[in-house]
Amino acid sequence: MIPSTTGRVTRNTDAEINLRIYQEMLERLGYYQEHPEDIDARLAELNDEWDVERTLEANASTLALSGILLSFVYGRKPLYLSAAVATFLLQHAIQGWCPPLPILRRLGFRTASEIETERNVLKLLRGDFDQLSRYNDLDAALRLLQSPAERQSLH
Repeated sequence: MIPSTTGRVTRNTDAEINLRIYQEMLERLGYYQEHPEDIDARLAELNDEWDVERTLEANASTLALSGILLSFVYGRKPLYLSAAVATFLLQHAIQGWCPPLPILRRLGFRTASEIETERNVLKLLRGDFDQLSRYNDLDAALRLLQSPAERQSLH
């Protein structure tokens, strides 16, 4: 079965790493709850943050192109690099897992959904969602704004 787009990376990431990424986000949000004057700067940082998908795509493209370019100098053997990278990228597209994924997640690369959750909670703390103002507790806000796949991956 092919996993959903939003939950496939967290589902294929070790639970300890998912929890660490989540706890780091909670710590940051706790800081911004106490320092709302810094929220705008953090939102700007989030706009520039590369998610794990973009990082995988950039690295795969670089390696695949490198294999092609090296094949002009060294013959056909470097094309195996391009083929392997393309295979890993296809595997990731279908299953949500590929060999570099655990490394990138350990390095702290987050999914677009995880980044968006932090962005939404910061906007909530800033007061952007007046209709949701009754959720002044961070945990309640996170539960409200997370996708079901994210909530499931943390349990």
